[in-house]
This record gives sequence, structure tokens and C-alpha cells, in this order.
Amino acid sequence: MAGAAAVGLARADDQPRRPLFYQDPDGKPFYAGGPEKTSDGRDYQPVFDDAASQAAAAKPPGGDHRILYYRNPMGLPDTSPRPRNDSMGMAYIPVYADEGSQDGPPGTVRITPGRLQTLGVRTEAAEMRPPAGRDVRAIGMLQFDERRLATVTTRVPGWIEHLAVAANGDPVKRGQVLAEIYSPDMVASEEEYLIAARMGGAIGSASLQRLRALNIPDDEIARLRRSSRSVRRIPVVAQVDGVVIDKPVQEGMRVDAGEALYRTADLSSLWLIAQVQEQDLGAIMPGQMARASFVAFPGRSFEGRVEFVYPSLSADTRTARVRIVLPNPDGVLRAAMFASVQIAAAPAGAPVLAVPDSAVLDSGTRQVVLVAAGEGRFQPRTVALGVLGNGWVQVTDGIKPGDRVVVGANFLIDAESNLRAALQGFGSGDKPQADQPGAKR
Repeated sequence: MAGAAAVGLARADDQPRRPLFYQDPDGKPFYAGGPEKTSDGRDYQPVFDDAASQAAAAKPPGGDHRILYYRNPMGLPDTSPRPRNDSMGMAYIPVYADEGSQDGPPGTVRITPGRLQTLGVRTEAAEMRPPAGRDVRAIGMLQFDERRLATVTTRVPGWIEHLAVAANGDPVKRGQVLAEIYSPDMVASEEEYLIAARMGGAIGSASLQRLRALNIPDDEIARLRRSSRSVRRIPVVAQVDGVVIDKPVQEGMRVDAGEALYRTADLSSLWLIAQVQEQDLGAIMPGQMARASFVAFPGRSFEGRVEFVYPSLSADTRTARVRIVLPNPDGVLRAAMFASVQIAAAPAGAPVLAVPDSAVLDSGTRQVVLVAAGEGRFQPRTVALGVLGNGWVQVTDGIKPGDRVVVGANFLIDAESNLRAALQGFGSGDKPQADQPGAKR
């Protein structure tokens, strides 16, 4: 052993050599830049160039196996020109001159099997999947179905002598009498009809057509025939079922021909007008299901269907109006209610390459995934992304089907500070820096 030590302490030309560093005598991963003793008083062993050469010789031939520097075992950006331990006592990992050629492209990370388990690294394969469906979220407001609105008018001038329905919000049925008016013109037309009916012929027919043109109900005409007597009040009836939403008249008022007496709305269904952001508009089409919730009914949702996408956008908000027909069978929904809306944008098209969205590391300027290259190696790949939805994201460039990407690596990958440092290292060809301030030798 003494002879071997002597050989280790002198070069071939008998010149003394300086140790590269000192290592724990038991081979533990503890190092020192100069002579040092263990806690039980034993000396650290010097390590010379030939020992490094032997370690390099253990690597496969065909490259420059010099140790360039030592990197932090936790993936932090600090490096060291000589062996050292981090604050947790873990040994820094040597980086060889030919490591890039053997491990993969620049930025490839090698992690030992034990470290993989400790760090919680998990991978999943990139695969072809149907285009991701997603929910488009928007806000909206209820309004009356314009096709279910009706206006009640009179075709002759007169005076309102009685209102059978006198309040907004009152329900009405088709054929129900809403009001009675006195109209001298109507009384004159009925008297003319009675005279013409007695005379018969074309005159009677013309008088009948005149009454119908004045919107006299068939029941009233039948009564005229039976009784042969005109009446002072003419009834105004509802044409459809609904509720009164506007009643601008009162008893005793004079009304002109064509003037609105009532406006009614059928509330069995309403329109929900949703304001959809411009970037989501391409995913919306008629027929898609929608779900709405209202603060008035916590825990309850109402389902409807997209009926129409309006042809213009708001220049101020950059939103488009989407009309959703919302059934209202129990009548609890009311116009002008605000709603939170989710529209189920169904997937369409051929399958696309996708990875779990947790695999993407977003630096703000580019998106990267870590691809498992085998034997504990992980290569960063810059990717181009497409549609995101249901926990998956489409990848349009950068990887191929079957590539296994990292989806969970605990704080090594997920911590934001480590991520930023790693992304900088992936794209950098700079040489490693000297020990950072405060590094333990």
C-alpha cells in the first residue's frame, strides 16, 4: 500500500501532484477541498487525476469523459467545480464533457431510480384522442321569447267602459274577455248588419264582411243573428295564453283604432341571451346543450339548448350574443334575471395528439414538456399547443404518439422557481458558473 501511495503522490517525472479533492475514508458522499478529518479522527482520502481517470474509464468508450463540473442534485441552477454536498447533505452529481452526446440533447436531465421515487416522478404516454370537448362559460340575461309576445288592440275608436283584466302580471287564456269598449262606429256597423240581414242578398254579405274586418268575434256575430239587437259594449278578447306584461289603458279612457290595450307574453319558455367571448365563438353552434344557474335558486340549474348565434359582435366588449331557449314549466324564471351559463361545446373532427395538461410547463413565452428517454433520462421538448379541455391539451408539434411525458415530479418540476431556472438552463449553452455565494465546500 505504501508503494501504491507513493505512486499516487508523484507523477511519472517525479513531480509532486496536488489532490483534486478529499473524500470520506468510508466512501460516503462527503467531500472536502482540503485535508479534513471525520468525527472519529480519521483522515479524508485524497483523490488525484488518475482516480478521476479510472472513474471515467468505467464509462463507455468513445468520448471525452472529463468531469466538467458538479450540479445540484435537486435540479437547482447552482453548480460547483469540485465535489460538494447541498444543505441536506446530498452529493452533487458529476457532469461529464460527453454527457450531452450520451444522454441526449442539451438540457437532458438524468435522475437515478432512487431519486425518481423520492421526487414522485410520474409519466403518461402522448396519445391520439378525440378533440377535447369543453364548457364555454358566459353570463347572460333572461328575456321574453319574442315569438310568444302578443299585443291586444281594437280596430275601432271608442271608450273603455270596463276592464276585466286590470293589472300587470295577471294570467290570461285564449278567448278570455279582457275589456269592453263602447264604440259608436261599432254599434252603427251592427245596426247596419241587422238591417242588411233582413234584406238579404249581397248587402247582407257585405255587412258581414265589414263586421269581421272590424275584428268582431264570431260569437258576437252569432248573438246578433239570434237576438237581432245590437249591444252597447263590444268585448275585447285575448288571442293567446300568457300573462299581462303591459297595460297602458284605464277605464274611461278613449282609445283610437290600432292603439295597444294590452301586451301579453307566454312564459312557458324564455330566451337566455348569453354574452360569449370572441375567442370562444368558434366552439358554439346551434343545438348544443346549455346549463344556467341563478342566484335566486342556489343549487338548482336549468337546462336549455342553443338556438341561434347572432351575426354581430359588440365593439366595446368583444362578445357575441347567443340565444338559448330555456324551458320554464313551473313559471319560476322571470325576465331580466342574470344567469351564469355553461355551454357544452361538443368535440368535432378527427382524433388529435394530446397529453395531460399537467405535463406542460409554461414559462410565459414558450411551452415545454419533459419526455422520458429511458434509463432515468428526461429531455425537454418545446411544443406547440392546440385546444385545452377536460384535463387534456392538444399538441400540434414537438412530440409524437407514444412519447412518455412527465405529468408529476413533485417540487423538482412543479415549483415555480425551480421551473423557471430549469427552463433557462434548457435553452442555455453557457458554461457552468463557479460556486454560488454561500456554497458549502
